[in-house]
Amino acid sequence: MFDYSLLHWTTFLSAAVLLNLSPGPDIAFILGQTVRGGRRAGFAAMAGIWSGALVHVIFAAAGLSAILASSAMAFTVVKWVGAAYLIYLGVSALRSDGGSFVANQPTRQISNLQVLRQGILVSLLNPKVAIFFLAFLPQFVVAGAGPTWAQLSLHGIMIIGVAAVIEPPLVLLGEKLSRGLRSRPGIGRWMDRTLGAVFIALGIRLAMQEQ
Repeated sequence: MFDYSLLHWTTFLSAAVLLNLSPGPDIAFILGQTVRGGRRAGFAAMAGIWSGALVHVIFAAAGLSAILASSAMAFTVVKWVGAAYLIYLGVSALRSDGGSFVANQPTRQISNLQVLRQGILVSLLNPKVAIFFLAFLPQFVVAGAGPTWAQLSLHGIMIIGVAAVIEPPLVLLGEKLSRGLRSRPGIGRWMDRTLGAVFIALGIRLAMQEQ
């Protein structure tokens, strides 16, 4: 069971690394929460994104993601809800006007549990993630290497495992950046504006995507 060649693992892990390094709502959310709330907020955001991704993996392994791929109505509903949520996060950042960055201590405007929940929603409400797993994971299913659902689950979990190697250093770097921002109100305002603009742009891009 799970008998794969070296070429298989090299191809898969290379793709997984590139996937986790590519910019998107997940990385933007993790870095944004790190700079706004410190290391713990960053790790909470990261855990939320991973949890949402794990749900997508489970859905893909169970075949439920096919619903989003085949149903225009389901895709549209999830797409618009996800876009609205990203835009909401962006507007909230704009309204903060730097308040997230200039305090002497990391902000406690929202708890780490709330950040965790937001991260789960950011991941779950992106239908492209579900369809990606549905399209990506089956390419690494090998006949005779085990049940299909088990192979899909294994590779999906390993993508999250690769994220667990790549993303924590980003959180630590983001925390260092935040220390220099808290004493500079002007930079803090521009960071909030930039973060807000990024989330709004991601929300609009998601809304414009076709199935």
